[in-house]
Amino acid sequence: MTRFRCTPIPTETAARWRATGQDDRGEALHRRTVDGPGFPCRHCLGLGEPGEEMLLGSYALPHPQGVYWTPSPIFLHVRDCARFVAEDEIAPIVLANPIVSVRAYDAAELCLYDLGAISAGGEVAPLLDRALADPRTRFVNIHTARPGCLLTAVERL
Repeated sequence: MTRFRCTPIPTETAARWRATGQDDRGEALHRRTVDGPGFPCRHCLGLGEPGEEMLLGSYALPHPQGVYWTPSPIFLHVRDCARFVAEDEIAPIVLANPIVSVRAYDAAELCLYDLGAISAGGEVAPLLDRALADPRTRFVNIHTARPGCLLTAVERL
């Protein structure tokens, strides 16, 4: 498999959200109590625990820019959590998701439609490897396939 790293939101973003109570659009963050599956934290890339409070807000994705740019709703632990740091490991929030979308982008940050694919999170490895192995790919974003929320960015190492 092509070497890679799942890239969570920056620690500075998580700290700013927690300190200000505002998302990247300047809107008030929503507090949600984990009451079922889901609630994936985009900083530690782990799931919230039942009864735990999470923040929900709009995140301004750094990539892609241009015509494919879009903000994404994301969850963040209310508590401090360690930023996910691992190489060649698919993020737990991806593996736990029932259906994900792999979206590859080129150097001009245009979507490579022929590399886009959907699968169960636990079956995403071959699709991710296919996208990362393609020389046209600059980066990959993995989203929830149904609502379309960013789970994690992925960079080739």
